[in-house]
Amino acid sequence: MFLIKKSLKKRHVLYFSKIKLSSLGENLSIIKPGKKRMKMEQSNLILTIDFGTQSVRVSIFDRNGNALACEKQTYEPAYFSSKPGYAEQDPAYYYECLCKCSQRISKNKDLMKRVKGITMTCFRDSAVLLDKDNKVIRPMILWLDQRYAKCEKPLPLFSRLAFGLVGMSAVIQMNRRRTVANWVKENEPENFARIDKYVALSTYFNYKLTGNLIDSASDYTGHYPLNYKKKQWYKKPETHMQGQIFSIKKNQLCELVECEREIGRISKKASFETGLPEDLVIYACGSDKSCETLGTGVIKDTILSISLGTACSVETSVNKFMSPSKFFPAYPSTLPGQFNLDVQVYRGYWMINWFLKEFGAMNINDLVIDDVYPEDYNKNLFSIPAGSNGLLLQPFWGSNLDKPEVKGSIVGFSDSTTRLHVYKAIIEGIDYELRLASEGFAKNLRHGFNEIRIAGGGSRSDEICQITADIFNLPVTRVQTNETSSLGAAIIGFLATKEFKDANEAISSMVHPSITFKPNKDNAKIYEELYQNCYKGLYPKLKDTYKYLFDFSARNR
Repeated sequence: MFLIKKSLKKRHVLYFSKIKLSSLGENLSIIKPGKKRMKMEQSNLILTIDFGTQSVRVSIFDRNGNALACEKQTYEPAYFSSKPGYAEQDPAYYYECLCKCSQRISKNKDLMKRVKGITMTCFRDSAVLLDKDNKVIRPMILWLDQRYAKCEKPLPLFSRLAFGLVGMSAVIQMNRRRTVANWVKENEPENFARIDKYVALSTYFNYKLTGNLIDSASDYTGHYPLNYKKKQWYKKPETHMQGQIFSIKKNQLCELVECEREIGRISKKASFETGLPEDLVIYACGSDKSCETLGTGVIKDTILSISLGTACSVETSVNKFMSPSKFFPAYPSTLPGQFNLDVQVYRGYWMINWFLKEFGAMNINDLVIDDVYPEDYNKNLFSIPAGSNGLLLQPFWGSNLDKPEVKGSIVGFSDSTTRLHVYKAIIEGIDYELRLASEGFAKNLRHGFNEIRIAGGGSRSDEICQITADIFNLPVTRVQTNETSSLGAAIIGFLATKEFKDANEAISSMVHPSITFKPNKDNAKIYEELYQNCYKGLYPKLKDTYKYLFDFSARNR
């Protein structure tokens, strides 16, 4: 392994896998002299913009999935907090970071001449509030913010009865409380009254670049009045039984188009600010998780895509609308006619930062992770046996959508428990919960899965990939790049410009498996025993306790 250390102040470490050249041979493009070289040099390229929670990346991809140029701008800071647990940022600051990135990458003149379009992907569920002049009203509230609205005013009686009959009352109430519009309505009524447009962060960037408030339904995963099956807004969200929980009017929402459709062109003003060519086309794309799923090559419902980032998720792609778990819809995919089954562990690998800060004697204050790689812990993971000597963790450090009133737990402490046991139990607990979600997928699909594609910061660790393979008892494969959200966005760009006839051809050309981790049979047997006999039954047994502690914590904040 090669380890390249960043500043000690941040205590971040970038991790690179050492891969044999022979394993990459089929993925390398060997350009011979003559006509073939000229053809490759003249081939079209796609520029991608990838807004993460910690940084923005601008890349230029070719049709073989190679990033020919990439620029990254880390946010300083990623967010600010006026109160503990708050996470806010001025969306104009993100745009400034994009401009710095794009100005640098635009210096690649020869590459820029070949760019035929732009696609953008962005983190989800973070709304921007605009006034009648499309000016930002207040700093945006990020998806990882921990505030809740009270929502003391009840929904109409008929809606309450309907939700109660099907057991959705708690889920609906939690969605109301987690909606930014409801919090602003209660706590900042003067700002709520000024809202003319209520848009996703990606829509705001589309507006800054083209002057158009247009986006795809895939970018509206989260707390918005969207009919996920039809990929359209509810006709009258103010009165629709499900739409009304968000307190958003139809005229406050943007125009929606299918992915791959033209959103607009880089305006003269945006060209000056970003360095990107005026009139270059921007095509509708999708959210970070949807692009990540595409970027790992998962367009069939026999393969799982797992993302190990600040929030961890498990996804697969389906050709018909269905529920990934009780009461929750499939989300619009980046591909027309497809949907993503998606379940998220809300705090995910943020828990690594929590562990390092509280128990690892590391000065970490961020709620988000990007390139954190705690190598001293990961290299010793296998010194602790599979199952962490009976230490079991449920990763509910934040509310899950399908389990709205929960608290985290660690069970099985003994006098031999060490910090490394707790660290490994975090990794195992997240994988257990993702496996539980995937079994919900399998039940609805009526078949299992034969492979996992993995991405996100945690996937950089061979040890973590191996543990995931053992817990799922499935082979786990990394592709040629960790920037799978950017790669997925590039695939959409090439499909939009008709470089490929369909998604299968695009993935065959652009997504290349690099290394596969096969399950260790002995470890898989241990994990199967703990999962079936302990983990699956833990939430039902602790559900009432979790709810009481959740309510207790809310009352005593």
